[in-house]
Amino acid sequence: MRTVFAIGKRLIAGNKISFIVTALVTLCATSSGDVVLSNGNYLWLLAVMTPFFFVLYDFTKLMYLGAGKRDYFFACVVSYAFLAFCISLANTAFHFLLDPLYPARTVVNLMDVCGWTENGIVAAGLQQMAFLLLVMIFLHVLLSIQVHWYGWLTDGVLIAVICIFTPIAPLRAGLAGFFRLIMFNSSAIQHIAICLFLSAALSCGGLAVLKRKTL
Repeated sequence: MRTVFAIGKRLIAGNKISFIVTALVTLCATSSGDVVLSNGNYLWLLAVMTPFFFVLYDFTKLMYLGAGKRDYFFACVVSYAFLAFCISLANTAFHFLLDPLYPARTVVNLMDVCGWTENGIVAAGLQQMAFLLLVMIFLHVLLSIQVHWYGWLTDGVLIAVICIFTPIAPLRAGLAGFFRLIMFNSSAIQHIAICLFLSAALSCGGLAVLKRKTL
């Protein structure tokens, strides 16, 4: 575990670009009108950017430094969990402490849109953390398989699902139902359980892919 944490510290320390871009967007983004988007939502950008650096930049560098693939992957998962916690904590603080001070009439935070705040501040924070963890692991695995044929197949399937399911009402309802489970879910226990289950399943798949990956 000591090796995993050491690699994790290196991953997070080397993720400066993601931190800087996220901080600039969060602090500089402005909205006008009676209804505005909470600046705390822009912190989610860190969760989207981080897997790109971990997979496309840090993997090769760490392998050349002698890190094991298994240690690297678990370090990524631990780092994602840590970042998910930090992002969730920061956005929750934005929502409950800073958003009420905004001079606009209505400040929209995705925590409200997704229905998480119906369960209280603690449950909402945990739901947000579980969802962000799922997003980061999904992106990590998706990026990892791009060098294989099944990566391109997965891309095609995802594009087909969006293009085909969206215009057809019954399929669109099924797609909407899926997103209601993983994102727009006001049931804290169900939502967290689903996100953690999918994160674990994707992690198993990602680890299997990584074992076959070469530099």
